[in-house]
Amino acid sequence: MDVAAELARNVLRALLHLAAQPFYYIGIIFVLLQYHRQIVLERQMFSTRLHTMLDTAWKTVLWGLIAGMAASFVMAFIGATVPPAVIVWLWGITALFALIQVRFICLAYAVGVLGLLHAVVRGFPAVVDIPYIGSALEPLSELPVSSLLALVGVLHAIEAIFVGKQGASMAMPLFVESKRGKVIGGYQLQQFWPVPLLLLVPVQGASGPALPWTPLFGGDIWSAGWAFAALPVMLGFAERTTTLLPDAKAKRSAGGLAVYACLVLGLAACAEWAPGFAIVGSIGVIALHEALTWWSRREEIVHPPYFVHDDRGLKVLAVLPGSPAKEMGLLPGEIIHKVNGIKVGTKEELHEALQSNGAFCKLEVINTDGHSKFVQRALFAGEHHLLGVLLAPDEKAMVVLEERNIHWWTAAKRRKSSAVSRGSSGSGRSL
Repeated sequence: MDVAAELARNVLRALLHLAAQPFYYIGIIFVLLQYHRQIVLERQMFSTRLHTMLDTAWKTVLWGLIAGMAASFVMAFIGATVPPAVIVWLWGITALFALIQVRFICLAYAVGVLGLLHAVVRGFPAVVDIPYIGSALEPLSELPVSSLLALVGVLHAIEAIFVGKQGASMAMPLFVESKRGKVIGGYQLQQFWPVPLLLLVPVQGASGPALPWTPLFGGDIWSAGWAFAALPVMLGFAERTTTLLPDAKAKRSAGGLAVYACLVLGLAACAEWAPGFAIVGSIGVIALHEALTWWSRREEIVHPPYFVHDDRGLKVLAVLPGSPAKEMGLLPGEIIHKVNGIKVGTKEELHEALQSNGAFCKLEVINTDGHSKFVQRALFAGEHHLLGVLLAPDEKAMVVLEERNIHWWTAAKRRKSSAVSRGSSGSGRSL
């Protein structure tokens, strides 16, 4: 009972500390800004909204809390020693990297850099005597590299589960230009979760009963006392695909993250039990993450684009929520082969076939397995979208997303073309 009561008191104290920290709220604001940017881009490209901010916001916070509880539970048995000054370093480096590329908000990069700084401070102890910056570098001399590596591994294992389950829920359709200048369809997948962690840490001279277990990392330091420390971090991933459906891409990314998590946990164990391995782990946690990113991009290069039209009909890029197409069960990746018995091969032919019967629509669709299915529905006057599908782009597409030098989809641009007017069916509007 004494241990349970002490755990409860320490958890409450850490929660109050977390509530007083600005970093968790900064993380939530960052996530909301990213999702707001995505919704603005959806309206700019397709003149419609595919996602809602309110629904996204509460799910983001809820799943972040779940991730925090799960990671905190696992880390309580592994062990962690994260001084308060190191928390400031982690967030400072993460914020700096986020200005370079958004994908660098991943904790792996900040931990890797801190591990390398730790090696520098240990190798050149005189740097702590440098005016102004020496006091800031001093906490890095005793940096628990193995614990931080273990934290990265645990968080990525949880992230792998989240990405596999809901990584495609915020998928945004794209019109992009291939390297050959042809416009193709694709998806941007991004998810971010602000995660509040409560880490069990050893504290010299702390009063209270001893832990009923000995954490894996740390050895005898736990006999001196313990407490909980609040550490808010960010989980997130961003992927682009033009070769796979969003769900397939999310599952493939989840598999890569799971492998990465296992490798990083192995590096953490080596750094804890093998002297001098901390620098190898610090380099490895970054190098392996970059290898994961390179592999994902390579797969996109070697495979053909998926969201392009062929001689069977028109490829569906996305289906609008609440639309007739959604009610009929149309899915991204399917091909509209016939409309009201008329074979269609262009958007103009699709319009004409729909207008052949203004009150009713019957579709022959080829699903993603290559089999035909037939769906039908009445079309009512006053419906905002005639059918409610976003089709893969053709050569008349007027709006594409451009990739800036920071490798982040930030803006839409209008293609130069004298053959198509601004409001044409090739502009990206839904049909």
